Amino acid sequence: MTAPVEEERRSIFRRLYHGETEIKFVGSFKKWLTVSLIVIVIGMLSLWQRGLNLGIDFDGGVVWEVPAGDVSIAEAEDAMTAAGLQGLTVQTLTADGEVHLRIEAEPLEDAAAAEEISTQLAELTGSDIDEVSLNAVGPSWGEEISRKALRALVFFLIAITIYITLRFELRMAIPTLVALIHDVLITIGVYSIAGFEVTPATVIALLTILGYSIYDGIVVFDKVDENTKLVGVGNSMTYSDMVDLSLNKVLMRSLNTSITALIPVASLLVLGSFVLGASTLQEFALALLIGLFAGAYSSIFIASPLLAILKEREPHYREVRNKIANRQPSARRSVSVPVAAEASQSASTADATTADATTAPVLSGRAIPPRPRKKGKKR
Repeated sequence: MTAPVEEERRSIFRRLYHGETEIKFVGSFKKWLTVSLIVIVIGMLSLWQRGLNLGIDFDGGVVWEVPAGDVSIAEAEDAMTAAGLQGLTVQTLTADGEVHLRIEAEPLEDAAAAEEISTQLAELTGSDIDEVSLNAVGPSWGEEISRKALRALVFFLIAITIYITLRFELRMAIPTLVALIHDVLITIGVYSIAGFEVTPATVIALLTILGYSIYDGIVVFDKVDENTKLVGVGNSMTYSDMVDLSLNKVLMRSLNTSITALIPVASLLVLGSFVLGASTLQEFALALLIGLFAGAYSSIFIASPLLAILKEREPHYREVRNKIANRQPSARRSVSVPVAAEASQSASTADATTADATTAPVLSGRAIPPRPRKKGKKR
C-alpha cells in the first residue's frame, strides 16, 4: 500500500527522468499552435514593414578596419558622418589584445573616395596608412550567396523528405517539413523584430538549426514507431494516446539534448562575442540560440501532435478510436464492481459468515445466488 504513495510524492524532475509524466501533448495542440502562430504573424508583419537588416555581404558596401588607438566608437561615428558616409555601422574588434575599429558603409561612388576615407581614418587614429584595411563588396556577391543558400535549403528539404519516408513513412515526413518551416519563420521573424544583422554566418547557422531540428524530431518519431503496436491493444489506447505516451517517455532525453546544445552556444555568444570581443561570432551564435529553442519546441509541441492528427484520419486508427469511444458502460462496470465487492468482503472478518450469506458477487451486471452449505456428518 505504500508504493502508490511513494509514486505520488515523486518530484516532477524524477518523473520526467523516468518517463512517468502524463502530459497531454496532442490534446493541447491548439494551444501550442496558437502560440507559434502569434509569434510567426508578429515576425512576418515586422518583416513586411521593416525587412531584414542585411549585412554588407548581401547589400554591398565598403568596410574599413584600423587600430582604434584612443578613438572611441562615438568619435569614429562623428568623423565618418562628417565625411559623408551613409548607412554607417561602427564596431570594435579585439584580436591578440589589440582593439580595432570596423567601419561599414554603403557603396561609394568610386575607389578614390574610399581611399580618401582610409587616409582620414589613419589620421584620426594615429595609425599608418598601411594599417588601414579596405574591402569593397558588391551586391552581386550577396545575391549569389542567397541563391546558393536557397538551393541548399531546397535540396536539404527534399533529402530529408526522402529519408524520413524510407525510414518511417510519408505521413511522418509531412510534420517534419512543417516543423522545419516553423523554425525558419520563427528565426527570421525574431531577426526582423530585434534588428539583428543577417550575415553569411547567419545562413550557415540556419542550416545547422534545421539539421538539429531533424535530429530531435527523428528521436521522437523513432519512439512513436516503436510504440505503434500498442494502439488498439485491449481497446484501451488510441494513436493519440500512444503519441502522448511516447512523448512523455522521450521528453527528458529531448530536454537533455537541447540543454547540452544550448550551453556551448550561450557560451559562444556571451564569452566569445561580448566578453572577448569576437563580434563576428555574434550573428552565428544568435541564430543558433534562437533556432535551437524553436527546434526543440517544434519537434515536441508541433510535429508530433500533428502526426497524431494525420494518423487518426486513417481508417484503421479511426476505427480504433470509435471502438474505444463507443464502449458500453456495462462493460466498464463488469470490471469495477467485483473489485468493490472484494473490498467490502475484506472490510470485516468478524461478519464473514453474514457477508457470505447476504452479499453475492456480481459478474457482468448479474447476481449469482450464494452456494448452499453442506451439512457435516454426525459422529
